[in-house]
This record gives sequence, C-alpha cells and structure tokens, in this order.
Amino acid sequence: MTMTFGVHVGHLGGPLDELRRLWRWADASGFDWFSASDHFQESPPQGGDGDCFEAVSTMSAVAVDTTRVRVGCLVFCVNYRNPGLLAKALCTIDHLSGGRVECGIGAGWHAAEYRGYGIPFESIGVREDQLEEAVQILRLLFDHPVSTFRGEHFRLDNARCNPKPLQKRVRIWIGGQGEKRTLRAAARFADGWNAPYLDPAAWTQKNAVLDAWCEKEKRDPSAIMRSVNVGFYLGADHAGAARGEAVFRAHWPAEENRRGFLRGTPRRAIDMVEAYRDAGVERLNIALREGPYDWEALQAFAEQVLPAFGVRRAS
Repeated sequence: MTMTFGVHVGHLGGPLDELRRLWRWADASGFDWFSASDHFQESPPQGGDGDCFEAVSTMSAVAVDTTRVRVGCLVFCVNYRNPGLLAKALCTIDHLSGGRVECGIGAGWHAAEYRGYGIPFESIGVREDQLEEAVQILRLLFDHPVSTFRGEHFRLDNARCNPKPLQKRVRIWIGGQGEKRTLRAAARFADGWNAPYLDPAAWTQKNAVLDAWCEKEKRDPSAIMRSVNVGFYLGADHAGAARGEAVFRAHWPAEENRRGFLRGTPRRAIDMVEAYRDAGVERLNIALREGPYDWEALQAFAEQVLPAFGVRRAS
C-alpha cells in the first residue's frame, strides 16, 4: 500500500514566521497535507501564557501560500463554531486554495478552554450527539443547493451555501478514538478517520473497531481513509536526537510510556513508519508543536524517510 505524508501543527504557537516557513517547506518537500489544530490557548498548557493562533485564519493563509498540500484541521471542535458558519469558511478556503480544503471535526475535550471562553462543556454523550448532527449539516451544505435539517442541537431552514466548493467532494474527517460513539460516527458519516499519538499496535486495535462498525453500518471500509498523527521529536544525528528528547519531555512530561512519537534518528524512524504502513495507515502526519523547529531534523526526515516510501520532492 502506498502511504502519503503530512505535517500537522498540534499547537499553533508560532512564531508566525516559523509556521509560514513550515507550510511552505512541506509544500515543496513531497508532503501532501498540512493541518492546523483548533485551540484558543496553548494545549496541553505549559503555563498558560503561550501564543495560540486561530485555525480558520491560519488555514486561509496556508491556502494562499501553498500550491500542492491539502489544507486541513485536525480537528475542529464541534462546539467552537456553528456548523453552518464552519461550512461557509471552508468553502471560501477551498476557493482560495484552488480546491484543496478538507474538514476535520471532533467532539472536543479541552474543558479548561471551554470554561475560559464561556462555552458550555456538556457531557461526552451530548458532544457526540452534536458531532453527528454537525457532520450531517456540513455534508448537506457542501453538496446540496438548499438544505433543511432538524436536530436537537443544530438546525437548517432552507439554507444556501454558495459558492459551492471547487472540488467535487470535500472530504470530512472525524478525529478521535472513542470506540462506542466516535468510531461509530466515523463509520456512518466520515470520509476519513484520524487518531493522534497512537503507536502502531494501538492504532491497529482502534482501526479494527472502525472496521467492525463499518460492517454493522453496512459501509464499505475502503471508503474511509485512515491516518495517524505521530509526534515529531527526531534529530538529524545523535546530538540532535538528544535535543529532541529533551523537547519531548518538556512537551509531554506525563507521557513517558506513550509511544505514538518519532524519537531518535530518521533511520530508526523508518521501522516505525513501516509498521504504521503495514497496519493500514494511508497518511502519516508528523506532528509538531511551537517553534522554533529543528530544521536539520525535518530535512533529514524528508531526505531519508520519505524516499524510503516512494515520496519525491515536489518539482
């Protein structure tokens, strides 16, 4: 199976010139995806005072500053924007990008962020209900001339979303790992499923649950693209790997036993990427946080890992 690669920024802390350099580099280096995260303040918190740029406006900048990469978000929080407003924003970005936008959405989790911005943080069951309604509304607005929807949480009444996206079908991703509701919703409604920071074995287990839900929902499992975000803490050499390890421990002090991260050198990373590919991952996104980034490590990944999986630098 051919696997493609993306770049995901898990916390839009900037600095902005580093972010712009990163998405331009991804666009030129053989990656086929660049995604933002959807937060209003630093996540996970590192003290509370860090910068955090907004996702929709960041995606708009990516759209006009690149020519190849798909432009996405992993994932929009269902409660932060009315789904009709989100559909309008994404249709606009699709036109800005020449037909490269994709939509990721999830049920939300950052309770402190909800409280800080005065957004009700409902139970997970309610948020999952809201997610299922929002995905249906997005599909209607992307695809239909006039849309009406009556849900418990969201409604449309002869809504028109023009102009339509340039591409025939905007792919909708559902992100998350919940086996009872999130993966069921992905089987019912999604064009793609994304999970963050799972190692190949854990990803395989969740992927099997998604396949089981597809069988129950009578959905062709091949209709749902599968991806993973993997934390990027590599170094170009052993000295760089030691620096990357220090950054990893600073970013994830409580995650020493979590294994969905690329650590060490690119040569070591190839084996882990192969395991993801063999498990069924169709797109692997290397996930970074705030800059400055280790450009030597990124370049080594592009030069050593991507060619091992048949990816060539954009001409």
